[in-house]
This record gives sequence, structure tokens and C-alpha cells, in this order.
Amino acid sequence: MKKILFSLILLISTMQLFAQDNGVEMADALRSNGKIYVVVICIVVILVGLLVYLFSLDKRLKKIEKRNDV
Repeated sequence: MKKILFSLILLISTMQLFAQDNGVEMADALRSNGKIYVVVICIVVILVGLLVYLFSLDKRLKKIEKRNDV
């Protein structure tokens, strides 16, 4: 029952997202001002930072697991 309810909530929330048209106008305004590149660079920097953090965390965890196995 919980899975069906959760699926229904997700379906309704995605229908809400398709109804929004003002996002395109905002993207056009950012593109016309040249600020879209700043947004893209910020997103890329955040994603690269997350990936670096996750890889370093994985490396540390592997080192700890190897030390505990011995």
C-alpha cells in the first residue's frame, strides 16, 4: 500500500512540474544576458566537488577496510 501511495504522489508531483512554463522564460533571460554560463559553471563546480569528495571518501573507506581485514 505504501508503494502505491508513494508512486501516486510522485506521479502527481511530476504532473505539476510539466505545468510550469515560466522556467523557459527565466532560461531565455539568463541566456540573453550571458548569465547562463555562470549558472552552468556553478553547477559543474558543485558536481565536480561532490565527485572528488565521494572518491576521496571511497579511498579512505577502502584503506580502513583493508586495515581491518588484516
